[in-house]
Amino acid sequence: MATRLRSEHEVTAWTRRDIDLTRHQDVREAIGELAPQAIVNCASFNQVDAAEDNQVTALDVNAMVVGTLARAAAALDAVLMHYSTDFVFAGTASTPYKETDTPEPRSAYAQSKLIGEWLACDAAKHYVLRVESLFGGPNRRSSVDRIVDLVRSGEPAPVFVDRVVSPSFVVDVADASAFILRAQPAPGVYHCVNSDHATWLTVGQEIVKRLGASDATLKPISVKDVKLRAERPQFAALSNAKLAMAGYKMPTWQDAIGRYLSLLRPQSSLGQGENGGRTPVT
Repeated sequence: MATRLRSEHEVTAWTRRDIDLTRHQDVREAIGELAPQAIVNCASFNQVDAAEDNQVTALDVNAMVVGTLARAAAALDAVLMHYSTDFVFAGTASTPYKETDTPEPRSAYAQSKLIGEWLACDAAKHYVLRVESLFGGPNRRSSVDRIVDLVRSGEPAPVFVDRVVSPSFVVDVADASAFILRAQPAPGVYHCVNSDHATWLTVGQEIVKRLGASDATLKPISVKDVKLRAERPQFAALSNAKLAMAGYKMPTWQDAIGRYLSLLRPQSSLGQGENGGRTPVT
């Protein structure tokens, strides 16, 4: 994100080594000294299952920190951009969720993220961007990467046949974020995901096709077959129509997958995903 925004702005990028965001007074003082025109919060406690046993930490990072940043932004009349998640919805819909649909979080992680959305409103110029199933970036820990690595290694790739998502390429999310900072449409919540939606099986089939891996094996699984500590929304597709009406049309997830695969290193230099690459996509 910092790299993308530096093409248009002077950026000060803090990491956890620079500042502990849960030390709220330190954060307020540091932002006051810097006096930015915009604050972009990419920090999150995003270990969904771990949040069930670390609810205080999840709430502090995903909600209380956002409140501190929102009040700091309000004091400076600055923009606050904050990222949330599709997990704020129950996942019982049959059509993509819109920003006006009522959230119904089903996990500690989701609850903490929803409270963070509410606290972001303390800044008049706030933009809450809900993202989903992110892929891209240097760490390669996404569900898309796990499928890619398993397909390239010749191992069966487990993919959900009944979990529907709107995969989101971090490059496209960063471009959309830059547009919002530049254009500053009406403040509020925006769904910032690639266009269209699919089951993870369909996503896997698209990856297989684009890799030309005709002998690859995708292992269809059902949500009920996997025991996870925290409940996931089964139908998690988001509509990005509001973002399009604001002036930014996101590419399709298929186009995004194709661009991402073209950026990956040759197969010989790819490592396995976390847990040996065998973890089912979530």
